[in-house]
Amino acid sequence: MRFTDKIAIVTGAASGIGAATAKRLASEGASVVLVDLSTSALPEGDTHLALTCDIADEAAVETLVAQVVDKYGRIDILCNNAGVICSAAPITEIDSSDWQKVMGVNLFGCAHFIKHVGRIMIAQKSGAIVNTASVAGIRSGAGGNIYSASKAGVINLTKTSACDLGGYGIRVNAVCPGLIETGMTKPVFDYARGKGITERLGERCELRRYGNPSEIAAAIAFLASDDASYITGQALAVDGGNTASLNLPGMKY
Repeated sequence: MRFTDKIAIVTGAASGIGAATAKRLASEGASVVLVDLSTSALPEGDTHLALTCDIADEAAVETLVAQVVDKYGRIDILCNNAGVICSAAPITEIDSSDWQKVMGVNLFGCAHFIKHVGRIMIAQKSGAIVNTASVAGIRSGAGGNIYSASKAGVINLTKTSACDLGGYGIRVNAVCPGLIETGMTKPVFDYARGKGITERLGERCELRRYGNPSEIAAAIAFLASDDASYITGQALAVDGGNTASLNLPGMKY
């Protein structure tokens, strides 16, 4: 029960890593604000508040943060998990509208929440922020140009925000998931199952398997908790060892 009496916001909470994170924080005592584009897919319960928000719209984010503070009086944890993906087209073939869409959600949406929740946490002189980045932000081959660039931006934003907010007792970290079965990666898994090659998923990881949302949620919960009280400005790869090698298991040189 590391989060008893804590107020947490989780974006992208309708499915995948966001849903698993909300469930994990609630199971350890937090009151969780579930945020997504639609509340229709969000669960109902006494331990949380479900709110809709287009996180790419800063005004909408500011309004939502005000709602949370009006209801609870504080915000202790922010988990920036909402994200989108687009086709992995070559750099010469990408439409500018795709750049704007993906960056608007993955990077700007994250920045909007850090800005407005950060102001509340500064007044409190406490708080923990965990951003969901990706191994695609660390190395090529794990995502298309736009998605990878957006997640690299999230990693750097994590570090610069940690420098801005550390003096107020606020920690900012990121998790970088590897291949996880979520709604976003569903086409990959559907294709593999259709071809009967599911066992090949995750074969480039040192653990020789793909991960599940609860494993990422566990890492997020750790970084959000007092167990990580001296950790800030870090990007933790939770990827089965994928980024530990040259992308071939066991190949260190």
